[in-house]
Amino acid sequence: MNEILTEKRFDFVSDQNRKFIDEFTKEMELFGYDFGGKIGSGYCWGNYMIIYSQKNAKSKKIIARIFIRDEGIIIWGGKENHYKNSIVLRLFFNGIDKHREYIENAASFIKGPFVNEHGACNHCKKDCHFRKVYTIGGKQFEKCSGAVFEYHNPKTEHIEDYVNILKEFYGKKSSGKKQGEN
Repeated sequence: MNEILTEKRFDFVSDQNRKFIDEFTKEMELFGYDFGGKIGSGYCWGNYMIIYSQKNAKSKKIIARIFIRDEGIIIWGGKENHYKNSIVLRLFFNGIDKHREYIENAASFIKGPFVNEHGACNHCKKDCHFRKVYTIGGKQFEKCSGAVFEYHNPKTEHIEDYVNILKEFYGKKSSGKKQGEN
């Protein structure tokens, strides 16, 4: 990952964001997921995108993406969102109610995307097939799966928490580490 991030096209990426991307990628590899050795176009989410999926699987389930953004505007829910030299970690979850207890007891920065207004499903029709409906803290949430579970400018010191919630949803795959080791 470090070698790819030294390419000229990534000159705008801060050292802090490079460090996060590199360390997150290493942890994902220990968990059994990788990015396939390439960073692609970010389409409407930013300049570039890293997609993490299961290694050596016929059907590669995507569990995380990192959007790398230089500078621009994204319009979501009728609001302009300006960004400059940022990254967004987006995690993919289904069956959220099965993991309610974990989420309710998680650190506030992990729990935030599950309970904040970002991605609230208010523009979809009644028969939306992309709506995620779940209950946290006794309150029902309806979110549009197009923009949920995003961690804007994630911090390197929180990588373990991001990986742990992925493990909660996708199984406790062997990391090569013994329990209690970092």
